[in-house]
Amino acid sequence: MKEYKLALSDEILMQVEKPARYIGNEVNSIVKTGDEKVKIRYAMCFPDVYEIGMSHLGMKILYDMLNRWEDVWCERVFSPWVDLDKIMREKNIPLFGLESQDPIKNFDFLGITIQYEMCYTNILQVLDLAGIPLRAKNRTWDDPIVMGGGPCTYNPEPIADFFDIFYIGEGETRHREILDLYLECKEQGLSREEFLRKAACIPGMYVPMFYQVEYHEDGTIKEFGPIYEELPKKIKKEMVLDVSNTYYPLKPVVPFIKVTQDRVVLEIQRGCIRGCRFCQAGQLYRPVREREVDVLKKYALEMLKNTGYEEISLSSLSSSDYSQLEELINFLIEEGKEKHTNISLPSLRIDAFSLDVMSKVQDVRKSSLTFAPEAGSQRLRNVINKGISEEQIIQGSSLAFQGGWSRVKLYFMLGLPTETEEDIRGIAQLCNKVAATFFDVVPKEERKNGPVQIVASTSFFIPKPFTPFQWAPMNTKEEFIEKAYLTRSAVMEQINQKRIKYNWHEADTSVIEGVLARGDRKLNNVIESLYQKGCIYDSWSEYFKNDLWLETLAEHGLTTEFYNTRQRSFEEILPWDFLDCGVTKEFLMREWKQAVGEVESPNCRQKCLGCGAARYGVGVCKEPKTGGQS
Repeated sequence: MKEYKLALSDEILMQVEKPARYIGNEVNSIVKTGDEKVKIRYAMCFPDVYEIGMSHLGMKILYDMLNRWEDVWCERVFSPWVDLDKIMREKNIPLFGLESQDPIKNFDFLGITIQYEMCYTNILQVLDLAGIPLRAKNRTWDDPIVMGGGPCTYNPEPIADFFDIFYIGEGETRHREILDLYLECKEQGLSREEFLRKAACIPGMYVPMFYQVEYHEDGTIKEFGPIYEELPKKIKKEMVLDVSNTYYPLKPVVPFIKVTQDRVVLEIQRGCIRGCRFCQAGQLYRPVREREVDVLKKYALEMLKNTGYEEISLSSLSSSDYSQLEELINFLIEEGKEKHTNISLPSLRIDAFSLDVMSKVQDVRKSSLTFAPEAGSQRLRNVINKGISEEQIIQGSSLAFQGGWSRVKLYFMLGLPTETEEDIRGIAQLCNKVAATFFDVVPKEERKNGPVQIVASTSFFIPKPFTPFQWAPMNTKEEFIEKAYLTRSAVMEQINQKRIKYNWHEADTSVIEGVLARGDRKLNNVIESLYQKGCIYDSWSEYFKNDLWLETLAEHGLTTEFYNTRQRSFEEILPWDFLDCGVTKEFLMREWKQAVGEVESPNCRQKCLGCGAARYGVGVCKEPKTGGQS
């Protein structure tokens, strides 16, 4: 056995914030040093700081899956924080895997999970610090195969030149096939390009260097397609059909320091039945597939035992819609009595059932409730297909206040398609009505936690690929700020204004995120230029350099207006049209027309809308429908 030697000296570790980010050796981390069965070294990367990457479930699932195979050793790697980044450049220290502390350059694969657009410059930071050429075309067999996965790969074009392969869809299905092909090609002495050409024929794999794009004079796409006949013109997403009998990390790595999600995470289902028109995840992960409740009970107990955590989070896009939620909650409460296990339930809907569940699992003196009406008026909630009425919001708030809660967080979006001043003022009016409900239903003598607190937050709407709003214009920075000011002044006009606190998101980052979300290959040069100018950690407001982004776009002859503010036609070829995410373009067009007509669509349990996901023959698509509106 090789002695465990750190890549960073004690002197360096003493100079950086939170050295535990870089030393590995945590509980449940997997070390296969000296194991002769290992033929493939795989580095799994989250291109952000350790605390955020270690909270990501997808990465935990793949780390566990890859390490179950005895010929593979998967390690973790994260973006070094700015303090260590500087030292590594000054001292020429190569980026290393946490488990072995070996340089990433020596691995066979570097898998990068891409969860949000504002981490794109960090991807280049990781490649650069690892000593891997930034562009795929400049790599040889001496470099790892750089593979991207995650939601941003549903429009990979802005970063296409930096990746050898994009894995489109859920990572559990095709990894073994890719790794076996890699070993086979190496054994046969084939070139790197020959391996990639064969990999491009595996379902779900997109190898950008084998696809070319032509543009019209106005900058829109004229043509897009493969350069070899055997490659697919359309790449279909990969999906796990049976989520109960697939890989799940029952011994997740336990960090030495507090991370964003410092608890056991139990994924109860994938997908969402609701069909909110702004939500990309709701479309990408169709159809809804539930994990069997008995499997979840077993997983929960094992994970709590294997980690020592005292909190478990039930993860899903819409927890209330999990059909066995009550049984699972009651089981966890019963099992967790002695150990005082906390249960956290993100993404619940506002109804009596959810509030009953919340009251069972929360200490009401400590916590607030979070609701997401998304829009201030019923008209706009119909446009976005939120599937909730003002009456339900008030009724839900009333039940919450009677149940002992006195702090409510409300989330909204500004800049939604068809939005008017009336819709914006509706945000303040709805907050006021929720506050008034507290005073109506809670007698003075029972207001133990003090008066009601409403925290209203607005983010700015960013149209995303594979949603009915993918054709919609986005607001400018000036329009966003104007709308935030209007919301704030409308809040100040309300009777209960002292009980309402209003926060809004930064407009600058939203504008750039909009560019990257619907961008094309022309952005590769922009992102590389920005990185060379020192941009990293753009998702962190203190490091985001807006002027530099705008200046660099202009240097490359590009504008935010082209990507954000124009209305796209149904005929335009979109940069992501060569991908098939499971829902058809025809369905998205129908939903866009429904939105403009202010018509709600029922959810998947009530009626099948023919989105295209029924072709998989699993999950909610096989359930009988209940009829009615959402």
